[in-house]
Amino acid sequence: MLSTPSTHRIAILGAGHIGFAMAVLLQEVGEYRITVADRDPEALARVAALGVGTVLLQDDGALEAAIAGQFAVLNALPFHRAVPVATLCARHGVHYFDLTEDVRSTQAIRALAQDARSMLMPQCGLAPGFIGVVGNDLAQRFDTLHDLRMRVGALPRYPLGALRYNLTWSTEGLINEYCNPCEAIVDGQPTTVAALDGLETFALDGVEYEAFNTSGGLGTLPETWAGRARRMDYQSIRYPGHCAILKLLLNDLRLRDRRDLLKDIFEAAIPATEQDVIVVFASASGLRGGRLVQDAYSARIVGATVGGHALNAIQLTTAASICAALDLVVQGRLPQSGFIRQEQIALGDFLGNRFGRAYRDHALAQAEGVAAA
Repeated sequence: MLSTPSTHRIAILGAGHIGFAMAVLLQEVGEYRITVADRDPEALARVAALGVGTVLLQDDGALEAAIAGQFAVLNALPFHRAVPVATLCARHGVHYFDLTEDVRSTQAIRALAQDARSMLMPQCGLAPGFIGVVGNDLAQRFDTLHDLRMRVGALPRYPLGALRYNLTWSTEGLINEYCNPCEAIVDGQPTTVAALDGLETFALDGVEYEAFNTSGGLGTLPETWAGRARRMDYQSIRYPGHCAILKLLLNDLRLRDRRDLLKDIFEAAIPATEQDVIVVFASASGLRGGRLVQDAYSARIVGATVGGHALNAIQLTTAASICAALDLVVQGRLPQSGFIRQEQIALGDFLGNRFGRAYRDHALAQAEGVAAA
């Protein structure tokens, strides 16, 4: 028999923008006992004002103490902390969720999960995360799946400058996406393709966009659909002209080999913004009932005010995804041990969840199951 959510102690690691948003969402429902841990006293003071507990992470011992005895850990620390934190969670039998887009970290966490008493579920954000739930739902609609294409962008609503981009989330994660190899399925077989390649343009709701290969967005979908899909890929959405400038910076100026310098340049030259929009577009084609058909899913999502706190679009969607995954584990709708893939979440369960509904309730426009040829 499952206990009620009020009996579950939750530790959020990281009190930055996304960790703060997680705390806001979970505290608003009033059914979880929340502790937020970070090494920044000022960041902890901001989340403490929500009425949650806080822990100052002064050393590794404090980190382990913050994890031990919890029902679950929601990890919003930088990607390079994913494996160490997951290791501690497995050791203490604590459920683990994170937002990492780093493929190597996910592979290491899957290995940890083989003998774990708890469940380990990385990649619970927007992309990877929600887009994998959408993609898997589309793929399952076909008798024979030919192509699955997934596109996601976290964009400024009012773009300025040549890049037409603002920082809305982790700069380190952004650079990883632009520099690391990208998983895909080509001719039925899992493979990797180069980041920044595959440039395409399209329009959605009257707005022009471009999209190009970036790393990490597919999660475990290529492995799940290997041999069953002819082609599968993931691309980040930007406004036109962004990709060409990135290629100049990363390839011609060789900044892909100097990521620390690239991070400094981005953070010094590209302003952050709270006025953002999330663009999601996924399409699949294949055979259904002997006919060649195509289905699609699209949404444009903006931020919202929750419990008196303004959350921008990337905060809302990322935090909503990981909180929905937590809720579904508590409700027994997902396995309670081992490695959990995003595609194990049914799209209906996600969108029907009190946190997952943010993708529907705050969408500027949305369409599902769009027509066939």
